Amino acid sequence: MKRLSIYLLAGVALLSASCSDFLDTAPHDALSPSTTWKTEADAESFVVGCYNGLWDPGSILYLDCGSDLGYNNFSWEGWRPWGDGSLSSSNTGASFYSFTIIRRCNTVLDNIDNVEFKSEEKKKDLIAQAKAIRAYKYFLMNWWYGGVPIIDSYLTAEEAQVPRNTEEEVRKQIAQDLDDALAGINTVPSERGRIAKGGVLAIKMREALYYGEWQKAKEAAQAIIDLKQYELDPDFSNLFKLTGVDSKEIIIADQRIPNTFGLGTIGQMYNNKDAGWSSIVPTQNLVDMYEMTDGKTKEESSLYDAAHPFANRDPRMEMTILFPGQDWRGEVLNTLDELTPEGGKNINYPTYTDNASKTALTWAKYLDPFEQYPNVWNTGACVIVFRYAEVLLSYAEAENELNGPSAQVYDYLDQIRTRAGMPVVDRAKYASKDQLRELIRRERAVEFAGEGLRRADILRWKDANNKMLAETVLNGTLNRISGTIDYNETDSYKRAVVKGSEFIENRQFSAKNRYLPIPQSSIDKNPKLEQNPGY
Repeated sequence: MKRLSIYLLAGVALLSASCSDFLDTAPHDALSPSTTWKTEADAESFVVGCYNGLWDPGSILYLDCGSDLGYNNFSWEGWRPWGDGSLSSSNTGASFYSFTIIRRCNTVLDNIDNVEFKSEEKKKDLIAQAKAIRAYKYFLMNWWYGGVPIIDSYLTAEEAQVPRNTEEEVRKQIAQDLDDALAGINTVPSERGRIAKGGVLAIKMREALYYGEWQKAKEAAQAIIDLKQYELDPDFSNLFKLTGVDSKEIIIADQRIPNTFGLGTIGQMYNNKDAGWSSIVPTQNLVDMYEMTDGKTKEESSLYDAAHPFANRDPRMEMTILFPGQDWRGEVLNTLDELTPEGGKNINYPTYTDNASKTALTWAKYLDPFEQYPNVWNTGACVIVFRYAEVLLSYAEAENELNGPSAQVYDYLDQIRTRAGMPVVDRAKYASKDQLRELIRRERAVEFAGEGLRRADILRWKDANNKMLAETVLNGTLNRISGTIDYNETDSYKRAVVKGSEFIENRQFSAKNRYLPIPQSSIDKNPKLEQNPGY
């Protein structure tokens, strides 16, 4: 299958001439429709341009740093404020507040009728793609900011000064765009990276799930299942390697080609000795979430040993995290000792340099094996946006919230667990809605760790007191493990001997952090914007 990334540069070049600097909304210097909207190729190029920056793989990889599962050491990269709670109107951190892609979609929808198509089906598909892209971008901004302007095409900065719509009004716009898209979209994408029916349904499913519309989320998940296009990859780790880019589990992924349209974020993830920056690292909180191989939590299982916390874990831990003591690139990975066995400085020790992982851990997803990338700063890593496992877990969560445990919910959970080498769900232990909810939430955490879903999950999930889960898990001290590596130990899971913990940072989260602050620069351009409460 062809890859969308091959055509992105040409499409973006055509669209770049229509960019503006007021709210990223007005095609003030747009190429004239009388000269550009003539052929199917023109329309195709503009739609391709709408994809540029849409999936934002860097943000997907960084997003868990705004949760209890990840940490970003460099505040200037924008994600540490998400995690430590230091967000403000002048310190927004990484921002999703941009209308550039929405404006591009509006340009397509305003002008595509000027083109005569040989195939009406192709025209419908391009329109549907533009509406789906617009819906996804509105979904991101609506979720993170809580109501944004629904924009039109404007010719002046003054026209673009419009107030925020309510969150519910934006949701109605999203729903309309997605319904329209489903009516015209291709069932199968014409090339890898394009949105087709499964992708539209995946956006609809996630949006409904995030807002607790359980029936809508369940129906969208079922519609994806009924397409019979997707299935779980037998090898969980294969999904995050170059060998897995055509996995049948992937519904949508960002598309990259080294030296043409490569992804450099991968280099920012590797540890210091691998010439990386350790910008995006997992936390020990994540390790502690993995069940033991007997299907019990570490608090319940006799297999757990605090001195050897990596032993006897859910196999997904090793496929997700590079941990101290394991074999890595022909030697033992050591992030615990200040000195090497030869007596030299250990450049992977957390405090040796900023580029050493501060949590003593590194992601394995997309990084293992190291040898797959000739250049870690210009890779072909295709970061996943939606995959079939999310469909099964979304169905399971929605159905459990609607009706409690069922044979279908257990079956979907079993498929996820046994694929990874874990035992099936203990039906007696997880027999009630509340008990099964606990398991489903844990499965989402460990299945999608490092894939950018956790922050949204801990915002939408409530505890017994109806408080956001984030108010618990993002308040307190973030620590790393400390200890030593036993080089005489042959079991790689037990080489790390943990003796204690070390402080990394204090974290805080208050109710106002449910929504992000709108950048002050955007408010300066549009005085009709109102800042979110508390900022």
